[in-house]
Amino acid sequence: MKALDHAPGLIAFASSVEAGSFSGAARTLGTSPSAVSKGVARLEQRFGVRLFQRSTRVLSLTQEGAAYYERIAPLLRALDEASDVMQPEATAQGRLRVTVPGDLGRLLLEAVVGSFLPRHPGLKLEMSLADRHVDLIREGYDIAIRAGDVADSDLTARRLADMPLVLVASPGYLARRGTPESVAALRGHAHVRYMLGGKAFPIRFADGTVIDPDGVFDTDNSVALRIAALGDLGVVQILRLFVQDDIDAGRLVPVLPQRPLPLVPVSALHAFGRQAPARARLFIDFLAGELGRLSLPAAHAAAPGADPSQRRRRG
Repeated sequence: MKALDHAPGLIAFASSVEAGSFSGAARTLGTSPSAVSKGVARLEQRFGVRLFQRSTRVLSLTQEGAAYYERIAPLLRALDEASDVMQPEATAQGRLRVTVPGDLGRLLLEAVVGSFLPRHPGLKLEMSLADRHVDLIREGYDIAIRAGDVADSDLTARRLADMPLVLVASPGYLARRGTPESVAALRGHAHVRYMLGGKAFPIRFADGTVIDPDGVFDTDNSVALRIAALGDLGVVQILRLFVQDDIDAGRLVPVLPQRPLPLVPVSALHAFGRQAPARARLFIDFLAGELGRLSLPAAHAAAPGADPSQRRRRG
């Protein structure tokens, strides 16, 4: 197996792609940046092509490097999975790259850092907090946590929880503009809208009624939504767990509570198929437990039909 002669260079190359730099790869591998750079250089010399374009600030893949990484990344992941099979079922070891929506990730961080990682000292977790939808395969992530309906794909999806939405506004805003008593009245109010991919989310009620109001302030961040609501800007549609403390304290008031909103599914996506390694299974199980604890009772809203514990193959 001549390819194994170049295994150190393969690992140095893949780690550099995923870390974005030789120094980042060195931290991951527990070696020096110069050793990583030399490993990549030997690989380039072996193939007679440049895998990276190097500058003082940027390390970017060449066309050949991108094509090569796309081929070897699944193979290296498969080797990790093969090693994982030899580990005890209750042990998470190796590296796990996860992407989680920013605000949801921040709510989960304390439990991940304080509870999950101490149980699994052999695990190296890389956790990206970003609302954009990453390409798991191309960008080298193992798990993506998504809020909302999951588009059909070849990825395996597991429903983790169903989170209630709520419409809220500040007492100051409602004193100034009045409290809407109907959907028709709601249309005429100022709205703070959540944006994803340049598109504002409409307000969709559980009975199927949809309104797409103009926004006085649009943002892709739930922290900004909450601040805008507290700042008397208008009505906000937001996950209830982000503002429950404000509702309890009277800083925000539910709007049209008699008109329930649908629940938002939160799912874990991965490309391991049915043979997900222990580190992935244990992390997903942990998140399912934490999200179940964070989810608030939602008797006013109808849950989507799928069992939250169901695993399913999409595509």
